[in-house]
Formats: sequence, C-alpha cells, structure tokens
Amino acid sequence: MLFVLVGALVAAAFSTTLAYVATRLSGRPQPIEALTVLNLAFWFGWALLSLPLVLLAQRLRIDRRPPVAVPVHLAALVVASTLHIALLTTAQTAVWWISPKLRMVGAELPDWTDQWIRTFPVQLATLFDWELFAAAGIVAVAHAFFYYAESRERRLRQAKLETRLVEAQLQTLQRQLHPHFLFNTLNAITTLMHRDVHLAERTLVQLSGLLRVTLDSIARPQIALHEEIDFLDKFVQIEQTRLGDRLSVTFDIDSDTLDALVPALILQPLVENAVKYGVAPRSDPGSVSISGQRDGDMLVLSVNDDGPGPSEPALAALSTGIGLSNTRARLSHQYGARYRFEFKRHQGGFTVLVAFPFRTVAAQADETRPSAIETDAQETTEWQSPPERSAH
Repeated sequence: MLFVLVGALVAAAFSTTLAYVATRLSGRPQPIEALTVLNLAFWFGWALLSLPLVLLAQRLRIDRRPPVAVPVHLAALVVASTLHIALLTTAQTAVWWISPKLRMVGAELPDWTDQWIRTFPVQLATLFDWELFAAAGIVAVAHAFFYYAESRERRLRQAKLETRLVEAQLQTLQRQLHPHFLFNTLNAITTLMHRDVHLAERTLVQLSGLLRVTLDSIARPQIALHEEIDFLDKFVQIEQTRLGDRLSVTFDIDSDTLDALVPALILQPLVENAVKYGVAPRSDPGSVSISGQRDGDMLVLSVNDDGPGPSEPALAALSTGIGLSNTRARLSHQYGARYRFEFKRHQGGFTVLVAFPFRTVAAQADETRPSAIETDAQETTEWQSPPERSAH
C-alpha cells in the first residue's frame, strides 16, 4: 500500500507540473495550489479506491466464477467511478471556495452544498466513461498480477517436481549399478573358492567394506573425486586379488581436481570393463590407468588399458549393457547435453573418456547456503593418489 501511495504522490506532482505549464502556455494561468489540490484528489482518490477493487478481484476472480464475478465487478466499477467523481467534485468545490482568482470579481459566494449539487451531475456526465475505464484498468492490472504470481508459483512447483523426478531417476540408476557390481564380484569370489579359500574369504571381507561405501553413496548422486578414487582403489584391490600379478593399476589425478564433484560410482564400471576386456583374457600382465584433469570448464576422466579391448560385436553389446548404459543415462540426467562419453581404440590399447562440467564441492556448498559465513580455518590432511598396485 505504501508503494501505491508513493506512486500516487509522484503522479500527482507530475500531473500538477504539466497542468501548470499547459495553463500558462494557453494564456490562462491557474493558481498552483488549485491545480495541486485537484491532482492530489484525482490520484490519491484512485489509490484509496484501488484497495477494495483489488481485494474484490482477489476474492472473486473473473476467470473462476464468471457468472457471479462479472456482474459483481461491473457494479463495483460503477460504484468506484461514482465515488471518485464525487471526490473530484468535492475537491473542485473546495478549490473554488479557497481561490478567489477562479471566481468572477464581485461574484457572491454560493452555498457549498448548492455548488456541489450543481457541479456533480455535470462531472458525472462528463467524466463517467473515463472513470469507468480507469477502474476497469485497476481490476485488469490486479488480475494480471494474480495470473503472473500463480504462473510463477506453478513454474516453481514444476521445477521442484522435475528436480525430484531427476533425483529419483538418478537414485534408481545408482541402485541398478549396485546389484550389477555385486553380481560380478561374487562371480569372481566363486572362482577363487576353487583355488584359494583363504583368498576368497579375504576378498569377501574386502567386498563387505566396499558395499558399505556404496550404501552410503546411495543418497548422494554426486561425490568428490577423491572419494570416487578411494572407492575405486578398494575395487581394484578385489580385482588384483582375483588376477594376481597379471593386473597393475595406476592413478594419474591432478591435485586441483580432487575436490571436483563427480557422479557417484562413475568410474567403477569403466575400470571393470577395462579389466574384463583388456586384461583378464590375456595370459601376460596387463595394466589399467585412470587419469583426471581439468580442461577449461570441463573435468576430463579417462580409463585406459593396454589390451586389445572388446571386439566390435562385444563393444556394441557393451554399450547397451547395464554398466555403460547406466553411466550414459546418469550423465544425461545430470548434465543434459554438456557431457562427453567416448570410446577410442588405438595402437596402445583402448580408452574410455568421460567429460562433464567442472564444479567443486565448495562451489556447490556456496550455492546451497543462503549467505557466505566466515568459519575458522581447520586443519586438513592432504589426499594422496593411490600408488600403483600389484598383487603379492
């Protein structure tokens, strides 16, 4: 309401200035105080009358109950216009009384009531159509504002629903990955049971720790890259237990990317496939390397093995399998079109590359906080990349 009153005051000052300049240019100057009273009455009259019109528009929307709302609003427009003309007539009568310059010299001052009664019908006949349009404009603006507010609220609700849907879809995809990983690891343990029961038992213990980490990550669609590498290192230990000296794994992760956000378990199916197709089929030792670096505003992760890689039919089947199709779907859900997921066969082996926007854990925390809060510096431990591993 304060905004409306301030707006009316500004409009009255502007109108008064224009009217004063116009009367002087026409050669019939009017007293500035008379013009001020008339313009204040006009603008503040509508400012006060707009309040019941807006409240009525809010309670009785034309679009919701037209058979009832239309006649009620028409009646309200007529009443508001008539009241405004009555207010203008009162202001005009007051001006005529307080400004002798507006009366003829020697003219007798008439009775206030008689003057008002004579003036009101003339004003009503002259101004009623314009006043009706002004009142209708207020009601139209009120409806437009309510439409905008409702539309904005609907968009916000829709955005929240879409966000929840994406989060649910991501969690579904993530849960799909866990049984897939568990099934493959249990198959490896089953194979070990025929060769070394003690080693199979140790692998089950390692698997238990690994599953604990995966269960903790279900509620988080994104984790820091150093957490992803820690998880991957535990997975590599299980694979090295199974393959022995035939598998070596190296990590080459730039230190400035360790705090970057990545989809949880994004690298595990890629490393699993590198071991399955690049190392496991061979009798001689093989290696897998995992690298991560920043390229402009993108984080680039790659998994490279020195084996022949999958055959063309196997690659086609691999692309539609649970692991890689899950990875592609999660990237699409989280980054839209802003990601790369590429396979490359080269002379030195086979590489899978994943790239998506670089974003840090700290940046996400700043976006979710309502304001930045200064905190005391805390001592942190620098994360070290896992060293090259080989089975004993």
